[in-house]
Amino acid sequence: MAERVTIQDIADALGVSRNTVSKAINNTGLLAEATREKVLQKAMEMGYKQFSYINIAGQEKKTEPPAPAGEIALFFTGFIGNSHFSSTMLDKFQRELSQLGYSFTMHRIPEEAVDALQLPASYQKDRISGIICVEMFDRKYADMLCELEIPVLFVDSPVVGLGRPLRADCLYMENQSGIYGFVQEMIRRGKRNIGFIGEHLHCQSFFERYMGYRNAMFLCGLSCPEEWCVTGNKKGVREPDSNDYKEYLEECFRGMDSMPEVFICANDFVALDAMQVFKKLGIRVPDDIWLCGFDDSPESKFVTPTLTTIHIHSQIMGFSAVHLLISRIKEPSLNFRTMHTETSLIYRESTGD
Repeated sequence: MAERVTIQDIADALGVSRNTVSKAINNTGLLAEATREKVLQKAMEMGYKQFSYINIAGQEKKTEPPAPAGEIALFFTGFIGNSHFSSTMLDKFQRELSQLGYSFTMHRIPEEAVDALQLPASYQKDRISGIICVEMFDRKYADMLCELEIPVLFVDSPVVGLGRPLRADCLYMENQSGIYGFVQEMIRRGKRNIGFIGEHLHCQSFFERYMGYRNAMFLCGLSCPEEWCVTGNKKGVREPDSNDYKEYLEECFRGMDSMPEVFICANDFVALDAMQVFKKLGIRVPDDIWLCGFDDSPESKFVTPTLTTIHIHSQIMGFSAVHLLISRIKEPSLNFRTMHTETSLIYRESTGD
C-alpha cells in the first residue's frame, strides 16, 4: 500500500516551505495566486487525499457522483456575519452541495419559535433531505429536531459532555490541543498564572475549551483558582449582549484579589470585550496581562494590539459537514458520529509577539 502523501512531501517536491503548502491548502495567510495554484495542482497530482475538496482553475473535484436532487435546510438562531467562522464554512458547504445535486435553503429560528419548539413556517418536510444546524444551542429544540426522522447535523451544539449525547452527527473544531500547546508555551515563557474567560455552558465548543484549559493546567502541574475562571454572564438577562457581558466582566475583574498573568478566552469576541474592560480599568494588554482568543476572526488581526488566537480551518469544516450529512442521508442506519477538525495556534501582539 502506498504511503499517505503529506504536506511535507508536497513541499519537498516543489522546493517550497511546509508553511507555504499549508497556507495554500487551508486558504490562510497571504500567498501569491500563482504559488497557490502551483501548490494545489501538485497536491492533486500527488494524490493528497485530505485535499480532495480543493478548487483548481475554478473546477471543483467531484469526490462522489451526483446525487438525486434534494434540499438541505440550514437552521440557525443568531446572525451569521462575515466575522463568524461559519460564514466561510457555509460558503464551502453550499458549493460542495451544488456539485452533488442538492439545493440549499436558510431558515432563521426566532426565540419564540425555539421556546414553542416550532419549526419555521418556510420548512416543508417533503422537500427536505437533511438539516444542518449552526449555533442551535437550545437542548430541548435540538432534541426535537433529532426526533423528526430526518438526517440532522449539528455544527457546534448544546453542551453534551454532561449528559446523554444528541441523536445526530456533530461537527466541531478541535478545541483542546491548541490550548494545551498554548499553556505549555506560556510556562516556557515563565507565565504560570493563567485564567479562563468564557461562559463555559454556552455551547459544547466553549465547554471543550474550558475543559481543555483545566486539563492543561492539571497536566502541567498548575493550579487554576476559581476567581480566575470567569465562566458566567450577567444575571437576570436571558440573552445578554456585549454591553451586559462587559458589565459582568468588569464586576468580576474588580472583585479579584489578584490578576493572572494570562487569560485564555473562549473566543475572540470574548477576548475583545475583555480587552475593552481592561482598558477601562487601566490594565494594559500586553504590558500588564496577556490574552489569547479562539476563532481567528477578522477583528483579531486589526484590533490593537493584535490578538493571539487559535485559527479554525473553515474550508475543511465545510467539506466535513457535507461528508457527514450526505453519508447520513445515504446510510441512515449509521451509528452517530462526532468529528473534530484541525485548528492552529497563532501568536500575535497580545502575548508580546
